[in-house]
Amino acid sequence: MKRITKIEENRSLDKKEKLRVAAYCRVSTASDEQLVSLAAQKAHYENYIKSNDEWEFAGLYYDEGVSGTKKAKRNGLLSMVADCEKGKIEFIVTKSISRFARNTTDCLELVRKLLDLNVCIYFEKENLNTGSMESELMLSILSGLAENESVSISENNKWSAKRRFQNGTFVISYPPYGYENVEGEMVIVPEQAEIVKQIFTDTLSGISTHTIADGLNEKGIPTKKNDRWTPGTINGIIGNEKYTGDVIYQKTYTDSSFNRHTNYGELDQYLVQGHHAAIISHEDFDRANAVLRQRAREKGNGRDTDKYQNRYGFSGRIRCSECGGSFKRRQHYKPSGNYVAWCCANHLTDKDSCSLKYITDTALKKAFVTMMNKLVFGHKLVLRPLLQSLRGLDDKARPLKVGEFERQIERNMEQKQVLTNLMAGGYLEPALFNKESNSLAVEAAELRQEKESLMHSISGDMEKADELQGLLKFVSKGVMLTEFDDGIFLKYVDGITVQSRSEVTFGLKCGLCLKERLVD
Repeated sequence: MKRITKIEENRSLDKKEKLRVAAYCRVSTASDEQLVSLAAQKAHYENYIKSNDEWEFAGLYYDEGVSGTKKAKRNGLLSMVADCEKGKIEFIVTKSISRFARNTTDCLELVRKLLDLNVCIYFEKENLNTGSMESELMLSILSGLAENESVSISENNKWSAKRRFQNGTFVISYPPYGYENVEGEMVIVPEQAEIVKQIFTDTLSGISTHTIADGLNEKGIPTKKNDRWTPGTINGIIGNEKYTGDVIYQKTYTDSSFNRHTNYGELDQYLVQGHHAAIISHEDFDRANAVLRQRAREKGNGRDTDKYQNRYGFSGRIRCSECGGSFKRRQHYKPSGNYVAWCCANHLTDKDSCSLKYITDTALKKAFVTMMNKLVFGHKLVLRPLLQSLRGLDDKARPLKVGEFERQIERNMEQKQVLTNLMAGGYLEPALFNKESNSLAVEAAELRQEKESLMHSISGDMEKADELQGLLKFVSKGVMLTEFDDGIFLKYVDGITVQSRSEVTFGLKCGLCLKERLVD
């Protein structure tokens, strides 16, 4: 009898390995909020790459705060090339040639190197795939145009700005704290103006910039970017001539290599007096700056006075829940023994203004050790759920919204460039050019403000999640603290609020606030 045995087909032969595709992006300015911008681009490229069934997302490579004209400084790009050499990447997607490189030589050199590794690049804007090119001619032309565009945009913008400097029509798109832009005009914001006046008054009264910054933070007053006040922020306000109603244009400039410099006389500067309403008189402005210069001479370290602060871990980090004042370290001498205490500064100055008395240094340290040990014991119930909640906020909708703002800002810049070209070619009347240019500047400022507000919200959540992850990693080791450690305190605690002489609240950097009893 015949025997028939079925040999199953090898289905694995039909499976085609997915192409490992990476994305590259670049942002030209460096700041903490660029992480949000990069998150927006990552969300875009993840959606773009994963929507293709034949592609596998191989990661996002990026550079921040560097110019596309300088390949040597772009560590993200060089890292991507290194991974291509290791075979981790087979295809690259990037926004445009100008984002990849604005130097023709570097662009061709990189493309040739990647092609030798059998890695092709797809430029979205130009719809150009280096793998399907018959020759380098088209890429050479396009990259050359990108390089010329970089120079052209820079020169046209300089020409346009200089014309507006000279006729006094230049619009300050992002006015300093105390002002806002209303239809191209700097208008005083009354509430903020009072803060500015107080800063100058305090400075003239001999109060240090550190103390002024701490006072504003304790009152919960945000800066223009909704951040905390720092001595540097206070210095920046005191040294800003715009508060006198005057404006000095071209304090900085960009050279032919796209490097930014402070203008020490290399180029003309333009002083516009009476440009807008003043908040501070010229006399008070000059006197306040003279005070800062005198302090710098006395300390011999310019305006960098951070080294005089925070001699102790608790310094500048304890505030009073009753009056909002900060606590100062004092040595108490008693017949029963000497000890260190922390006292409310307002209570020391005027007992009637605040009734909250001192707390001991020992009790505060014991409270911190107790709190940390509680977290070590119960981190699975407290910290892990919170981390999952914060990670859940890291959705793609908000980063994608940031990306939409960036595209609108880019379109605004393109419209501004067209307007400048028309003016430079003599096709546009100066009055119309100024009107349209100012309108675009106002629109750009509004878009940037909305974008920055959203980015600040996202970056805050991201920062808290990172801080929480670090704290969770520490307490997960299961090692109980036996004594207070300054380093651990500074690493995980943002500040302490004294509720009473028997209770304090530790504000952790991850956003968690935990109450603890004080026991001597």
